[in-house]
Amino acid sequence: MSIWKLFEALEPLLELGLNHEQQHQELLVTDIKYILGHNPLFPAYTKEEKPRQNSSEDLEMLRFSEGVYEIGYKGDGFCFDNELGRHKVYLPDFEIASRLVTNSEYLEFMKAGGYEDFRHWHAEGWDWVKQNAAKSPLYWHYIENKWMYYTLNGLQEIDPDAPLCHINFYEASAFASWKGMRLPTEEEWETASVYFDWGTRWEWTNSAYLPYPHFKKEAGAVGEYNGKFMINQMVLRGASEATPPGHSRNTYRNFFQPNLKWQFTGIRLAQ
Repeated sequence: MSIWKLFEALEPLLELGLNHEQQHQELLVTDIKYILGHNPLFPAYTKEEKPRQNSSEDLEMLRFSEGVYEIGYKGDGFCFDNELGRHKVYLPDFEIASRLVTNSEYLEFMKAGGYEDFRHWHAEGWDWVKQNAAKSPLYWHYIENKWMYYTLNGLQEIDPDAPLCHINFYEASAFASWKGMRLPTEEEWETASVYFDWGTRWEWTNSAYLPYPHFKKEAGAVGEYNGKFMINQMVLRGASEATPPGHSRNTYRNFFQPNLKWQFTGIRLAQ
């Protein structure tokens, strides 16, 4: 086999490996924050300030009519196997928020007793609240009558207009219920994503992580990459400030267990 033929055969595997490494780069950021954020001294990882993320604009509900839409990756570039199999989905009328939920909006939920009101929680989520004495998002600390938040720049006062971060699926779903709304499905999110800004937070959806129609596991080790995780996880859409540049697209299907919240996760409402 010529060197060029060998390269052609290895190119898809190399491309997958490079994209997998980008996933590890993102996880490294989340792990660093988790370790330093649980240090009682709250040390800063960097002095470089990131641009202020502001979501204070008025919340607008974008309306979409009942119909048949297409989702899934389409193109010649790279995607993971769980994005493949572009297919049609039927969606009833729905509305989706133009922006993410902010810290101040979530704080209203907390002040209203959201963590004490079982009515808004899944049964499993309510068990999680009680077992963990949950009262706030990850990295939030109530110090001297103020809510503080650990960032990679150190401990700072909560920015009320910044998009909420580090909440799990249970919390996201409970907040949506408290607001009389819900989380979008991943089909709704992908359909609507061209009409709103995304990429500052991984956004919880109300969709279980399951295979698309005609999904097929590849032979060998590559087949282990996504298929074996398609159980007991919920889909996240979008990207976050920790995502490497060029590693995001609106068909990307991230996934996470519903009780975990050390990923840079946020909430977009739907109804």
